[in-house]
Amino acid sequence: MNASEEISTRTFGNEEHLPRVPLPTLDETCERFMEWCAPLLTGDERARTEAALAEFARPGGPGRALHAALERYDAAEGVHSWLDTFWPYRYLGRRDRIALNANFFFLFRESDQGQAERAAALIAGALDYKRRLDEETLPPVLQRGRPLTMEQNKFLFSTTRIPGAELDTVRAPYTDAWPGPSDARHIVVFFRGNLIRMDVLGPEGRPHTLDELEAGLRTIMKAEPAPEPSAGHLTTKARAEWADSRQALLALDPRNAEALDTVETALFCLCLENFTPRNTLDACDHLLHGDSGNRWFDKSVSFVVFADGTAGVNVEHCGLDGTTVLAFVDEVLGAPAEQLSRRSGAASQGLPFIEPVEFVLDDALRQDIEEAAASFAAYGAATATATVSFDDFGADAVKALNMSPDAFVQMAYQLAHRRAKGVTGATYESIATRQYRHGRTEAMRVVTPEVLRFVEAMEDPEAGTEARRAAFRAAAEAHVRRAKDCQAGRAPEQHLWELQLIQKRRGAELGVTEPLALFDSPGWRIMRDDYLSTSSAPSANIRYFGFGSTSDQCIGVAYVLLPDRFNAYLSTPRGVAGAMHVFADRLREAVHELRGLLA
Repeated sequence: MNASEEISTRTFGNEEHLPRVPLPTLDETCERFMEWCAPLLTGDERARTEAALAEFARPGGPGRALHAALERYDAAEGVHSWLDTFWPYRYLGRRDRIALNANFFFLFRESDQGQAERAAALIAGALDYKRRLDEETLPPVLQRGRPLTMEQNKFLFSTTRIPGAELDTVRAPYTDAWPGPSDARHIVVFFRGNLIRMDVLGPEGRPHTLDELEAGLRTIMKAEPAPEPSAGHLTTKARAEWADSRQALLALDPRNAEALDTVETALFCLCLENFTPRNTLDACDHLLHGDSGNRWFDKSVSFVVFADGTAGVNVEHCGLDGTTVLAFVDEVLGAPAEQLSRRSGAASQGLPFIEPVEFVLDDALRQDIEEAAASFAAYGAATATATVSFDDFGADAVKALNMSPDAFVQMAYQLAHRRAKGVTGATYESIATRQYRHGRTEAMRVVTPEVLRFVEAMEDPEAGTEARRAAFRAAAEAHVRRAKDCQAGRAPEQHLWELQLIQKRRGAELGVTEPLALFDSPGWRIMRDDYLSTSSAPSANIRYFGFGSTSDQCIGVAYVLLPDRFNAYLSTPRGVAGAMHVFADRLREAVHELRGLLA
């Protein structure tokens, strides 16, 4: 948007005026790629990567043909961003299980409400948000006075990922198949393996009152455990296998199509657990990979409420990033439920309509479900997690030391990882780019030459305080520069990745069918083989944020960095859990040590 253009107050009123995601030239991307991967490579690995890159980008070479196709796509009518095709392939193209591997969670701030009361409050807040979204009276989010894209909000309600043999699809409103906002009036409540439809909006589309929602939930919570195994377990399978199971459900009995339709069109899921978590870590773990009979991991939004009122949300990632869900959660939790319910136009209409959602199963499907449940339970058990909390340290303390808070904690991760594992490894950080039309995130790689020098200085017994401090500040400043580059669209990884995907989709048509050495080069493989995968979610309404690790040696680091505190949730395969716990200990030490260094 130009500074002179007036900002629309309508939710989606600024979308067409937002600037487009910049598409770098191929030469710019190649230069940045070598800069980004070089710190992780030996001399020989660097030489091999440079040779593969030169072959890829030579005049008349494969990279030029693929990039030219991307330029044509970016200029085509109806295309919002050169990443429009990238995102579906990145998320919907993955073939492993999304439960634990891709979905993420937020643990909400504590509340003194009981389970049914808290759950009713979350429903009421979500319905108020949906009403404002539907009417486009929800103000667009502004960043430094400029509007951000609100496009992802279209995937908050009635959105479900549908498994496919080779590529998943999404069933959602605001599409040709389902124009405009969702007209669904129901949610699906999970309790003790039962799936139950509850109409949260009356026949005229007005929300039920808080008391009525709570009464409906209390009625549901009288249910005995489900007599049949829950089809929810199937959503934990690898995607092609789940697609086969879904087809088997549809082929067995027409009532299964109705049941799937009820789940897939529901505004969201509400998962009620009949136990209280042992502690905060236990709550986080159940939000990430709880009882899969009580989940539908393909649903974009699933609120989870435990027996003591502890609550959070599990989110399917294909259409939603953390910043969008955070803004939603802040609205739902940011005002008393009574106020939100009144504002939504809630009216007394009696007890909500409640009906079981029942799947017809045969022995083969029962066995399929039971095997999926056992497999996912084992997968969850093979994941180790930990929380690290700093109650006396946060963003304000770092700013007082004249440093970027995010750069500070990222450098602390690097130092802690080196001390825990003895290596500096590839580190991913997610950078939001919602200032662009249909913008989502950019992939940042944290390890720079300055990071290597900083870690070496901290580990060098001969280095004095002044040298360490200077190395720390230089690394933090390099981090800020690279983050700004990512925000400005100057980053190589997603650009090259999309060129790789274009060859996969259209190689024969473009005359690029040969194997491309670049994507098997040490630089490409090593830069993207995460040792740390990091992302932040700053909100006072969130205690913890979390996701699974991305590889066998990876530690997932999801962090909530607030003015007065700093919480991180760590995850890694159980086989390397020892190194994660050492990392947690070294992180506590590193934060204390680096604070002292700057002070």
